[in-house]
Amino acid sequence: MTRRPVSTYRLQISDDFRLDEAAGVTEYIADLGASWAYLSPLLAATRGSNHGYDVVDHSRVDPDRGGEAGYERFAAAARAAGLGILVDIVPNHVGVSQPRQSVWWWDVLRLGRGSRHAVAFDVDWKAGGDRLRLPILGSSPADVIAAGELVVDTTPADDAPDGTLSYFEHVLPLAPGTGELAGDLPALLAAQHYELRFWEDQNTELNYRRFFAVVELAGIRVELPDVFGDSHREIVRWVREGLADGIRVDHPDGLVDPAGYLEQLADATGRVYTLVEKILEPGEALPAYWRTDGTTGYDALAELDRLFVDRDGVAALDRLDARLREESGLPSAASWHDLIHGTKRMIADELLGSEVRRLVRTLPYGIVKAEDALAELLACFPVYRSYLPEGVVHLRHAFAEARRRRADLEAAFAELEPLLADPALEVAQRFQQTSGAVMAKGVEDTAFYRYTRLGTLTEVGADPSIAAVTVEEFHEAQRSRLAGWPHSMTTLSTHDTKRSEDVRARLSVLSEMPDRWAEVLDELRAVASTGHGPLDALIWQAAVGAWPISSERLLAYATKAAREAADATRWQHPDERFEEGLAAIAESIDGDARPIVERFVAEIADAGRSNSLSAKLLQLTGPGVPDVYQGSELWDFSLVDPDNRRPVDFAARRRLLTELDAEVARGVLPPIDESGRAKLLVTSRALRLRRDNPELFRSYRPAVVEGEAADHAVAVHRGGVTAVATRLPVGLARRGGWGDTVMMRPEIPATDLLTGRRIEPGPVRLADLFATYPVALIELDR
Repeated sequence: MTRRPVSTYRLQISDDFRLDEAAGVTEYIADLGASWAYLSPLLAATRGSNHGYDVVDHSRVDPDRGGEAGYERFAAAARAAGLGILVDIVPNHVGVSQPRQSVWWWDVLRLGRGSRHAVAFDVDWKAGGDRLRLPILGSSPADVIAAGELVVDTTPADDAPDGTLSYFEHVLPLAPGTGELAGDLPALLAAQHYELRFWEDQNTELNYRRFFAVVELAGIRVELPDVFGDSHREIVRWVREGLADGIRVDHPDGLVDPAGYLEQLADATGRVYTLVEKILEPGEALPAYWRTDGTTGYDALAELDRLFVDRDGVAALDRLDARLREESGLPSAASWHDLIHGTKRMIADELLGSEVRRLVRTLPYGIVKAEDALAELLACFPVYRSYLPEGVVHLRHAFAEARRRRADLEAAFAELEPLLADPALEVAQRFQQTSGAVMAKGVEDTAFYRYTRLGTLTEVGADPSIAAVTVEEFHEAQRSRLAGWPHSMTTLSTHDTKRSEDVRARLSVLSEMPDRWAEVLDELRAVASTGHGPLDALIWQAAVGAWPISSERLLAYATKAAREAADATRWQHPDERFEEGLAAIAESIDGDARPIVERFVAEIADAGRSNSLSAKLLQLTGPGVPDVYQGSELWDFSLVDPDNRRPVDFAARRRLLTELDAEVARGVLPPIDESGRAKLLVTSRALRLRRDNPELFRSYRPAVVEGEAADHAVAVHRGGVTAVATRLPVGLARRGGWGDTVMMRPEIPATDLLTGRRIEPGPVRLADLFATYPVALIELDR
């Protein structure tokens, strides 16, 4: 029988936080109440990587992260603490930024198609004239040669018997027998199994599949049995030898056949607990036949976030956005769906032009205007991808929408439609892989930074056109999760979220006071501005949401946000003059902007903390397997990576938990203040109760709340436990509080596990229940 976690705690393993250090926090994780430790990728990755998704050697645990011995010590510590182990794996791609470190890639560069590893990489050899295109040059090859920027070293090495070719930090092997051409650089270059290209050629001329638009991550063909075996041998060993109890699969949408891959993985591992990092659009269901226990929880995150957003306030923020655009001389805002159509089309035409051209090359016959038509279909695709024949309805939607927008391409659409619907054809297989990349780059990494009304709405897996959910809609989503995917993960923060849960909880308050936010934003823009109103709104929200924040952190965020938006400046071609405005904003928080930000944060902090505690309680007690991202048991005001991968002070958290337990035992409750102890209380009590008494969480029934403020409460009976939370706290305060609002409950006495307060049988007044905290965790007497 498959062993499954009750909850998990995510740890980012890196050379700054190695496996031995992780072993040292296993007792703390167990004391907190989590049932499994959840580890970031462990296979050998590019040196210095702080995430591990750039695997360079599948045969060993990363020595910089602790190596095999460190992993064994971690596993022993986890077992001693009673923890299971969930490990993140990366089947789609490998890291190639440092070729000499990447075992398979180096061999292919040296031997070309003659390498035993050549089949592992998804390369269009024909398009490259049997050569692998490497877009690493700062100018044309002729200019690079003329500038003397290429260095040839014919000294033999174990991994490069004929020597190496270097271009600044890039070191490449010479093909056998070509070292003798060192005196004739053009001839030497022509003799290699790779072709050096200008870096911008990656946009249109690349001939290997990559992860999204990252040329440093090369796609592998894990669908081939030998490649699967070679890339998973170590992972399977972990499972068989008791070093791992479950697997989290990164980016399955990049694979040719995710369902087939999951079948292989289940067979190889004995069907261990398996999750997929799969982003579902609203209304989209995870394929029921997949051999997985569910997703990593972005769908749950979106539902929880929107429970704390005021729909009417978002409409006011739309009006603010319109004013900012007019004042900045920008065009009126497009609808969300028109916006993402435009950004996805831009990505298909520019950053991922190489992938679209490869689709054209895989067509079984020539089609006039095929490149234009395929790019339009990718821009119109409504979800990340289909899994033919599953999801053909999405393909039909894309064709219908593309025909509506581009009637001039009807002839091409008519020829493409049967081809893209045939799962046996290569073009159909590759279209499915490409649509997810276009969606991710066009929506998550571009449109999310252009749609700046409210940062809470633009989180991974979310649709900003859905501004809020009602309590009833939230309950329905949770019932559906319990019925369909009871072991799917739920989350509020991850290493990939654009903003941490506490930043989003604080920013949600803006939806309850949009006019006040507009006033504050005007004050801040008068101090420092880029001249681009919507972008200013995004950056100043980051400052408010993550406060206190250093100018260095804010500048890093502002630069990434502006370049991702690709509106006024870009990654590939930064506008230095425009970016001076970003620096001015960042610098101003150490000057004239500081008192403005501090005053406003003081106004909204309490409401933000109410939202944070409420969302945390509902996540930790709701259907699914709740995950706690490292450090988020206290307030964590982090922005997008790498900000959210900063070191965590576990010693401080361990000390705080010990002190908290002792104080609560004496009847002393932590206040809701900047220390985060109140969040630690909610997290630890919910996790411990769920781990120790899972039988109390087997059902889901919305509790009945009656009274004038009923819409501000979310209450759920989970079996023997009731979770009660507050929503829209600013509106609640405006109406004068809870008044006579009551929650109906059985004629059985109970205890609020957060405060220790006894609750008499029958209905309870929320004003009494929430006298200390905006949340309650009620256990019936047994």
